[in-house]
Amino acid sequence: MKTLVIILAALTLVAGPARAQAVEPGAVIDALHQAAREADGEAYFALFTPDARFIGTDVTERWTVAEFEAYATPYFSRGQGWDYRVISRELSILPNECRCVAVFDEVLDNDSYGTVRGSGVLHLTDEGWKIEQYVLSFAVPNDVARDVVAVIRAGEAAQP
Repeated sequence: MKTLVIILAALTLVAGPARAQAVEPGAVIDALHQAAREADGEAYFALFTPDARFIGTDVTERWTVAEFEAYATPYFSRGQGWDYRVISRELSILPNECRCVAVFDEVLDNDSYGTVRGSGVLHLTDEGWKIEQYVLSFAVPNDVARDVVAVIRAGEAAQP
């Protein structure tokens, strides 16, 4: 993984921001998943903009990069990452003049959570494409949504 990050960085430094678009934003998302899988916190957090957000599955999980790094570092330090495997992904570079914003959504598979969804925004910076926001959510089949909502409401009601 560190090799991929170094290659992405080298391409950006040599080519500058205009050529940085040659490194596809999808490759950055792939690098994010690879770094998480390898518990490589340095590579993982280097893929975010400094003011990025990570929004997790719990309603309380809206973290700045610094907050998410503080949460994840103890896990990464123990060699414990997380493995979300991409099943499918849709990615679009927005048609603004700079062509510097990409949005995506992806369906992922995880051993603990099964099928989940990731979505987010990338921004083309002077250092190449960086993740501005990543959202992880559970994919709830419509036919069990009411049951899931009932469990969530019961859990919320039990909170002090």
